[in-house]
Amino acid sequence: MVSYPQLTDHASTTRRPASVTSRSATGRRHRSSRSQTGGASFRPQNEFPNFAQTGDVEIVVNAEGQEKRYMLHRLILAQCSGFFEASTSEDWSRAQAQGVAPTAGPSQGSGLAKIGEEDEIERESDRPILPIALPRDRHRWRYELDWGNKDDEVPMLVQKPATSSLFGGDQTYRPPATPNKPTAQSNSFFRSFTAMQSAAHIPHQAPDNDIIRDYDNLFRIFYNYSPNLDPLNIAESYIQCKSLLNLADMYDALEVVGPRIDHHLLQFQSRLWKQIAKYPPSYLKLGYLARSKVIFSEALIHVVGQWPAGSNQLRNHVPEAVFDLIEDKAEELAEKQLKTEGKLFRLTLTTLRGERVTPANSYMDWLALSLFRQWLIENTSPPPPLPPKTMNSNQPSPRTQQQNKPPISPGHLYRLLFSAGPAYLPHDELKKFLKISKAFGAESSGNLEYRREELKKFERRMDEVKLLAKDVVKPLMKSFLELDLGRDGAGGGVGLGYLTCTRLEEADFPWD
Repeated sequence: MVSYPQLTDHASTTRRPASVTSRSATGRRHRSSRSQTGGASFRPQNEFPNFAQTGDVEIVVNAEGQEKRYMLHRLILAQCSGFFEASTSEDWSRAQAQGVAPTAGPSQGSGLAKIGEEDEIERESDRPILPIALPRDRHRWRYELDWGNKDDEVPMLVQKPATSSLFGGDQTYRPPATPNKPTAQSNSFFRSFTAMQSAAHIPHQAPDNDIIRDYDNLFRIFYNYSPNLDPLNIAESYIQCKSLLNLADMYDALEVVGPRIDHHLLQFQSRLWKQIAKYPPSYLKLGYLARSKVIFSEALIHVVGQWPAGSNQLRNHVPEAVFDLIEDKAEELAEKQLKTEGKLFRLTLTTLRGERVTPANSYMDWLALSLFRQWLIENTSPPPPLPPKTMNSNQPSPRTQQQNKPPISPGHLYRLLFSAGPAYLPHDELKKFLKISKAFGAESSGNLEYRREELKKFERRMDEVKLLAKDVVKPLMKSFLELDLGRDGAGGGVGLGYLTCTRLEEADFPWD
């Protein structure tokens, strides 16, 4: 005989509905939204370049059979680019309202029945996770790279109507298929953490196509990622930076892209300064686009020093404000040179009484000044025109051979004067000059000791003239370059044939 236990009174009472607190407490242990290794659940990617959950701007870049897709945010694109700010505004936008179909009961014929909360908690882990769509009141924009109808047209992003799904609204991104992964051999936490760290440091692979690379770098900068630019070859890096800046200029994003380019190029340091010295007009345009004060001023000093040599490369290729700045700085430099030349020609020596030297009171000192002024005239003035050729003159005259000698450039001339040494008018030239003068000619019958004393005195007076000339040209020897080409004690690049004393103030930059 089987006996049954007696039921108590509280067990026979009607069961009351569970409270919200108890229901959530009992059902919490069944709720699990995290993906396991090799599991069936999956959350769409929500990081650069595909913000599938929060992105509202789809961008498709096609070039030479390659395609790159982005799902980005209108807010970030509008903050970084004037193009996206205008094209996604209410006046110009073609955005379409997107969202999923509203949840309906069985009477609405939507095919989706209302599921109770208890059943939803118990069956949530068994359901596949659907692609996440944006809210209904959100908008979606779509851009595609349009190559135009002509070969010389520059490809540009064009806004297209957002594609719609079968059930209305914009088409959502579906997650890629999850490959079958083998079961892990060990569940060690430290091994998993080490693998995760090594995977996080994998560098981003740059696209092969130049256009896709430029667009990828543009959007990476928008999201505060480092652009993929060559860190070793400065020539290749210049080409990449120039292409990226032209793209940023087209989309009105130079204020955001320029500092990144400036930071990347300044890492080359001395190699950058040498490249700017070789190609100053090119780096002047790049520095202007990047809003780089260091690169722009470095290139401008070279351009002004050689002006008007690079005028053809810059005319109609830089803004008018930049061209006017170059001309103004070139005029200031030319005015400094004229004032310096005037001071050099007015140099004089004085006697012990404080009088200016003349042939009457100090003939030897007057000869030293005359020789210095003659040397200065020959190196600062163009040579006189050649005499007309005669029919019988087949051999060039000594004067013709001397005039064919290339003149000294202004930079080298003033650096010779600043050296104040035997670099110009050395001992042999002074001795030769005295031999052909009346004071020390071939007919002179003085003894050898007397002739040596006169030569030493003449050299000492010439050294005094050179020291005076050094003080006069000292302001022109200031160099505001970052480049170092074997500077002497007071500065000035020795290897350059032009002056580098041009200085840019903060108010001179054309973009401020």
